[in-house]
Amino acid sequence: MASPAHSENPHAVRKVLHVMRLPMGGLFRHVRDLVAGQQAAGIAAGVICAEPPADDGVSARRLAELAPKCGLGLHVIPMGRLPGVGDAVNIREVRALADWLKPDVLHGHGAKGGMLARLAPRDGARVVRVYTPHGGSLHYNALSPQGFVYHTAERLMRRRTDGLIFESEFSRAAYLAKIGRPGAPTAVIHNGLTEDEFLPVPHGDMAADFLFIGELRMLKGVSTLIEAASTFSRPVHIRIVGAGPDRARFEELAKTAGSAARFEFMGAMPAREAFRLGRIAVMPSWNESLPYVALETAAAGIPLIATRVGGMAEIFGPDATRLVPAQNASALAAAMMAALADPEAAAASAARLRARVMTHFSASQMVEGVNGFYDRLLEARKARLLAHTGRLAAAPVAPGLTGAGQ
Repeated sequence: MASPAHSENPHAVRKVLHVMRLPMGGLFRHVRDLVAGQQAAGIAAGVICAEPPADDGVSARRLAELAPKCGLGLHVIPMGRLPGVGDAVNIREVRALADWLKPDVLHGHGAKGGMLARLAPRDGARVVRVYTPHGGSLHYNALSPQGFVYHTAERLMRRRTDGLIFESEFSRAAYLAKIGRPGAPTAVIHNGLTEDEFLPVPHGDMAADFLFIGELRMLKGVSTLIEAASTFSRPVHIRIVGAGPDRARFEELAKTAGSAARFEFMGAMPAREAFRLGRIAVMPSWNESLPYVALETAAAGIPLIATRVGGMAEIFGPDATRLVPAQNASALAAAMMAALADPEAAAASAARLRARVMTHFSASQMVEGVNGFYDRLLEARKARLLAHTGRLAAAPVAPGLTGAGQ
């Protein structure tokens, strides 16, 4: 279980244990990059998570590849998506692992991981509890039953949170609006990519007109894409890459899109492999945080049509005016037709976005930012403990008590 000594650790933090639920999508990608960067910096990192879905072979393979890179080990335990009695079992399991591994930082990712990382420790003075929402509970409408439950839980857990990391300014603003003022220090640290991901990916000769990559659930806006395609007057070929609970529903919906639109459901595959399958990427999400697939698409030089949700405007910067409203099929269709009509303009926009992502969204910046935030939290805790110890030493001794042995 010892950490490989890739380099001398200049940080105050020595050991980090990451907690998450499903090892898939952007959240898993984020944790994998943190583990790799932390291990390279001489920080022992470990992961607690659930098994990936049975139909997601890509995530299962990547989870297996992650295991030998975890200095504190990879620990797979059953976890349910919704709150339930199983959470009490998970809390005990995470607590037992934390007691055994003794991390300096217990970092929870997403709603479930954040809950477990904050409720599991018995002794808040021994381990720093950090939480990154990754959207998660912040996606829910405050007026919905689910939103009421999740947001109430978030408010209650503020007292058990030592630090909050948001991957976008949008997420921090959503937390302030829906949960309230944090009870701990916060930081905005954008997701980032590795250098090799900025190599352009040329599409193949048989590439489709449009490409969607993502989890197949309603939140990702696949139904809006199908609705938009049903309005096209010219033939278009659209490939859907990904796995998820709503795949069958989308396949049935695609059959009603009309004769102009031809859909292919390709299953899950690595993003850079999928980029060869389409000329223009479409990201019609209803909600997002700071999605990796948008960064990966931009880094590969693929033209990207996306909705104005989450931190997308932070990714696009000066080109954020090109983002389309979420759940607006007619606006999405217009943007898709415009990209087909003027491929040179689409390529120029893609080049600008790639340059921006290369400058502002690197994995090295992300890892160093997270590790530095850990350090500040640990140093602040150390200062508080020293001040507390000093106050105890300076306290007057009661009459008749002259030493510890009395």
